Amino acid sequence: MPIEIRPLAASDIPAVVEFSLRAWAPVFASFEAVLGRRIFERIYPDWHRIQAAAVEQTCRELTETTWVAVENGQPLGFVAVVHHRDGAGEPNSAEIEMIAVDPDAQRRGIARTLIAFALAHMRTAGCVLAVVATGGDPGHAPARAAYEEAGFTGLPLVRYYQEL
Repeated sequence: MPIEIRPLAASDIPAVVEFSLRAWAPVFASFEAVLGRRIFERIYPDWHRIQAAAVEQTCRELTETTWVAVENGQPLGFVAVVHHRDGAGEPNSAEIEMIAVDPDAQRRGIARTLIAFALAHMRTAGCVLAVVATGGDPGHAPARAAYEEAGFTGLPLVRYYQEL
């Protein structure tokens, strides 16, 4: 059965949170490897709880612009888009706020499909600029590759940390 992209339903949120945490586990492991355990624990004392709350909040706040990739009725991926209007630093733009694909369903083009869907939504909404942010650490390498494949141009930024 083909992958279907449909609007997020409230009943999808627990599944989205669950697979997102599994999808982002390598990212947080990468953060810990790059930052060291002490700084990582100061920033993310309980990354599972913090990230679960962030995903749920995003899904609830961006209900109108969050979609799930579904196969056989089961959510396998999601994308949430936020619109930036005149007051934003990037006016008339929209941003992929969050995206994740269940690790058991990765490498099947689901992220590519979700990104294309989000970009089409942005164009239809009249946006002139699409934005996405991701990490420069090794754990984010697959995300960077997906965004570059979709035609995004990266602007390297660095955020430094020091334990006090």
